[in-house]
Amino acid sequence: MTVLAPEVWTARQAAHEDRADRLTAAHRARAAGGVRHPVEDFLFTYYSLRPGRLRRWHPGVGVTLADVPADDARRGWRWYAAGSGGDLHVDVAALLADQGRVVRATAALLRATASRPPHLGCFGLHEWAMVYRRPADAVRHADWPLRLGSRGTDEVVESHRLRCSHVDAFRFFTDDAVPRNELRPTRATQVDLEQPGCLHATMDLYKAAFRLGPAVPGELLLDCLELARDVRTLDMRASPYDLSALGYSPVAIETPDGKAEYVRAQRAFADRAAPLRAALLAVCDTVLTGEGAPGADTGVSERPVTRM
Repeated sequence: MTVLAPEVWTARQAAHEDRADRLTAAHRARAAGGVRHPVEDFLFTYYSLRPGRLRRWHPGVGVTLADVPADDARRGWRWYAAGSGGDLHVDVAALLADQGRVVRATAALLRATASRPPHLGCFGLHEWAMVYRRPADAVRHADWPLRLGSRGTDEVVESHRLRCSHVDAFRFFTDDAVPRNELRPTRATQVDLEQPGCLHATMDLYKAAFRLGPAVPGELLLDCLELARDVRTLDMRASPYDLSALGYSPVAIETPDGKAEYVRAQRAFADRAAPLRAALLAVCDTVLTGEGAPGADTGVSERPVTRM
């Protein structure tokens, strides 16, 4: 166990809160004014973590906070336990008892995804398949025009190979697009099909991070959020929608140059995601083995030996 002195953990907490506020400021302002954004609001509408919860900093599993004041709100948060004196740490046993299924499922998915090479030939066609043969006023982002029009969009789908492996992208395919996909991803086959080149699999690292609760350090959670934000931007720039009015230049995946641009970005995101996936998997393994609990049989005493 690592012990953080008050001046260390309070500084980290303040930095996290400031960073979270900056990352959510535009969304919070739009929400207050009833304004929607088709790109940036996705992370706060599709995913379930609200900005207020995102602002909570956690030190992560295996870390003790020293000299936490008696009135610190964290003492009332779920899955925290008090140690000797004013110390506080994540209660690994309680977390595992309550969320063991989630931790095991998350670990299995992360490990399987990391074991595969990235597939980089999808060109973001999942977004096109979501509007295939659907009236323009019935698409998900009906306030924004289709860059090639309905017919041109359908022709792009019909002239390309569809091989979407992500269940949460595939489930939004139109009925006419479903039989065109080479795979039939389901929740039951997700561990078998997930691969690190998939933009949605990369964005879902953010979901994995907040589902693991206080076991994940706040800095890692926000790293995953920032990656998901950048991936979402590519996702929508490569989509059939014309978002130029919002400042998003299109990645024209129907052209050779657009395909090359998409693959370069997709590969860079896969590389960027790899260490975050590994860090999240390490958190899962620490929780599952109980190594982050004070007094666990890990070669350290119940009273931590390092104080930072």
